[in-house]
Formats: sequence, C-alpha cells, structure tokens
Amino acid sequence: MKVKLIILIAIGLFSCKANHNKDKMAIIETVLIAKGNLHGSGSEGFTKQNMVIDNQSDWESLMAQINSVNNVSDHFTETKINFSEYNVIAVFDDVKGSGGHKINLDVIKTNKQVLVTVDFVGPSGMATTVMTQPYYIAKILKTDLPILFK
Repeated sequence: MKVKLIILIAIGLFSCKANHNKDKMAIIETVLIAKGNLHGSGSEGFTKQNMVIDNQSDWESLMAQINSVNNVSDHFTETKINFSEYNVIAVFDDVKGSGGHKINLDVIKTNKQVLVTVDFVGPSGMATTVMTQPYYIAKILKTDLPILFK
C-alpha cells in the first residue's frame, strides 16, 4: 500500500509542467542624444524627474527649457526627431553641489513593458565644487508598451 502511494505521489509531482510563460526580455538599443551636466545652478527649472517624450511640441519645450541658461542643445547629437519612429527618454537628477555626478541607463523590453533602469553615479575621489545637474537624453524605437522607470 505504501509503495502504491509513493508511486502515485511521484507520478503527480513529475507530471507538473514548469511555467514557460515567463516574459521574454530583450535589451533595447538606445541612441544617445546627450548626457552631461547642466551648469545653471538649477535655473533651468528641472527637478529630479524621468520623462518620456513622444511628440514634437513636448520636445521643443524640453529644448527651450534646457537652453534657458546655456545653449546645451548645441552639443546634442541630433535635435530633429522623427516621433513617428522614436520616443525620447530624458532623465534629470537633483542639482548637486559638486561635479563628477552622472547618469547611466539600461533599457529592457518585455512583452508587457519597457523598463528603464536609471543608475545615478556619484563622484569617485575628489570632485570640483561647482553646482551641476546631471541629465541623460536618448531615443528608442517607438513603442505602445508602457515605459516604466526603476
């Protein structure tokens, strides 16, 4: 009787299927538009924030705001974005009291969402004592999936 019960339990355990419906993840290639630091001591008016820009009007507003103190967009790799093909991701950190701060991004796509992992990196070693505000702006292929920041 015990042997039959053990065999029945073993058959039940081995007949369970593994969950193969896990989200497939793929790294999304980003095209860097600009990354660096704003030097207006916060006068540009950006708070620490993550933005997804999907239209020309919002893009022009961002460029006007980022250029309000210095002509930062002069150093962008591109300023004309085809919003029928691309979304723009813009990340701004808090204003910092020293240099050496930067932002890095990793973008991963699943079948349910696009996940942007933001890495705020502080200075290693000595840093200048100048007010800076790190930013990172990149474009990705247009998607209808929700874009989440982590």
